[in-house]
Amino acid sequence: MGWKGRDIISIREFSRKDIDEVLKRSSKMDKKHNKSLVGKKLSAIFFEPSTRTRLSFETAMHNLGGEVIGFNESKGTSVEKGESLVDTVKIVERYSDCIVMRNPLEGSARLAAETSSIPVINAGDGSNQHPTQTFLDLYCIKKNFGKIEGLKIGLVGDLKYGRTAHSLALGLSHYVDSLRLISPQNLSMPPHISKEISSRTKLDERTDLKLEGLDVVYMTRIQKERFPDVEEYEKTKGVYVLTKERAAKINGIVMHPLPRVDEISPEVDSLKQAKYFEQAACGIPVRMAILEMVMKG
Repeated sequence: MGWKGRDIISIREFSRKDIDEVLKRSSKMDKKHNKSLVGKKLSAIFFEPSTRTRLSFETAMHNLGGEVIGFNESKGTSVEKGESLVDTVKIVERYSDCIVMRNPLEGSARLAAETSSIPVINAGDGSNQHPTQTFLDLYCIKKNFGKIEGLKIGLVGDLKYGRTAHSLALGLSHYVDSLRLISPQNLSMPPHISKEISSRTKLDERTDLKLEGLDVVYMTRIQKERFPDVEEYEKTKGVYVLTKERAAKINGIVMHPLPRVDEISPEVDSLKQAKYFEQAACGIPVRMAILEMVMKG
């Protein structure tokens, strides 16, 4: 499948070859910018809070010479008047060349893509998928190790509601022989995703914070906003905390999609293992690559 006009909705739709192509193009963007998208407009429509994703997409578009329009909350838009997502997308597509959207409803990105005649990039649809985060996570890993194949990687925290964990686990299954999934029992990886991953790689699912032997420790926060029951959240928050003492014993790197709450102690930031801020910066070349690919080919 060609890249020009392609929607970026779920990591499931990308082969190992596709992912490698994005990582290769990202590496080129990391070294040298160009103005390939002069005259192009990106609509960034965010119905849910975002810092890194929204700002890195905007920075990426500006770096390529393009323009950005949009909104970062539904307040003040026609959504408050009851406008449907379909109608919003039909309007926005007439103002731009590509749409990047975050929405709290699972499946909203797919609906937008089916509605729109221009490329739609999923910047997170509820607890479902966050494909461009996966591309930048994989890019960060490859940048640090020079490879992804053969690494020992563990995902820690909210694996039930964490869209970044869902997407990354699926992406990693193209590269690694095994994957360690660490979570409380009530926040384990959804069965349908575990089944899909296990068809390609071995899973080690556990509740104890066993980090020994891992090259990459991928921490995630317990997401209060996803819990249907606040009491359930209160019982689970703070279950895994990566202290400086524990992090210092890791022979690899520590990653986190951010924002963090209390799952990584601030003292860890000074360690060589801490790569989560570098990880966030990887969003710029990766999203530059993706924007150029879907708008120019």
